[in-house]
Amino acid sequence: MFESLSDMADSLMHNLAAPGLLMQLGVTLLCVGLGWLCARLLLRIFVVDDLTQQVVQIGLRSFSQVLTPLLAVFLLVLAKLVVAKWQQPVSFLRLVIPLMASLGLMRFDFYVLRRIFVRDRGVSTFLLLVEKIVGALVWIGVVLYLTGLWPDLQAYLESTVLPIGRHQVSLMGIFQALISVLVTLIIALWASATLEQRLMRMNTMHSSIRTVVARMGRAFLVLVAVLLSLSLVGIDLTVLSVFGGALGVALGLGLQKIASSYVSGFVILLERSLSIGDMVGVGIYYGKVTQINSRFTILEGLDGVESIVPNDVFMTNAVQNYSLHHRILRLSTQLTIVYQEDIEQVLTLLEEAVSVVERVTDELLPQAILLKIGHDGLELEVGFWILDPENGRLNVLSDVNRAIWRVLQAHNIKVAQPRQDLRMVAEDMPGVDSQQVARIDSQ
Repeated sequence: MFESLSDMADSLMHNLAAPGLLMQLGVTLLCVGLGWLCARLLLRIFVVDDLTQQVVQIGLRSFSQVLTPLLAVFLLVLAKLVVAKWQQPVSFLRLVIPLMASLGLMRFDFYVLRRIFVRDRGVSTFLLLVEKIVGALVWIGVVLYLTGLWPDLQAYLESTVLPIGRHQVSLMGIFQALISVLVTLIIALWASATLEQRLMRMNTMHSSIRTVVARMGRAFLVLVAVLLSLSLVGIDLTVLSVFGGALGVALGLGLQKIASSYVSGFVILLERSLSIGDMVGVGIYYGKVTQINSRFTILEGLDGVESIVPNDVFMTNAVQNYSLHHRILRLSTQLTIVYQEDIEQVLTLLEEAVSVVERVTDELLPQAILLKIGHDGLELEVGFWILDPENGRLNVLSDVNRAIWRVLQAHNIKVAQPRQDLRMVAEDMPGVDSQQVARIDSQ
């Protein structure tokens, strides 16, 4: 760009005093404005009702902050060629172009990082720190380029050599290796995130199959990126055989549980035994499946608490899936009434009272039955069905019990209370006559 900082300063001061500066400022503002306008027009073109074009519109809207500086750089380069052809000074344009390009590069980096690492929970503090570091490095590179110090820095890095084993590696080679590895991994993660988003929008495919394809696609792309980056760095891929052997020993000795969870995750997804949104119960855990990851599954309980359950738990324990075939669920409540009540009338009243509860379905009518004739009274059970178990069971049980209590109160039906009779025999109690026993029994 410039041979030195003094050359850039002299050229800039010369052009500040020249009449062509205002023209360059106007061209710069015009190019930036046209870039912003073109980005806005692209967003307006895809404002339609078609679902496919809505997806494109969402992508363009998230990419608009990157699109504006990139279009501005393209227009500035064309403007510089045109102005130079008219024999007009272009030093200011030559200064603005790398600045605008660096802005576009930073926004593109931020766009890619957020597409990869940001989900529903928002931007993390670590990601913000990484973005600041990337932005600082880009601006430092721009300053070195504009001041003419970049060739000197490059020569210094190439001349500084570090001994690594039998080889001599320069700092420039190390930096190039790190950059190549990072770039290939970021591209692979970006491609896998894009693939996952497109798969999750395909309603024609089962959610478990979509998740399996997304996970396998991510693993394949990351593997290809690692192998490609190692080849670019110049590392012999045969060393991976040693790493593979060490990994196998580690899996055999201390990582069986983790490996079992990963394998179980893929088995669950391939068998389609669990899907996102299912209401399941395993062991002490019960809730809605919100995520099925490679190692664990997240269950959201009815109280809002999320349980992180390893996938091997679903393989080694019996799982109750309330949503596998249908969403209908049977619940029941029990009560005990005294012997003197008309059992047939009570059963009919209970069924009628439960049937009017809001969440109780009318597809299968409630049923009240006599369980047994107990010591304290007649033990009854009222069974009913609901179609929305994800909305909770305790709340509908409470509504049913309240309806039962109201009908018992309205018809003066007595609930049996626990009772225990104590019989005292005089001949078994020395020193107590029959009259005393009679007085105790009468009490």
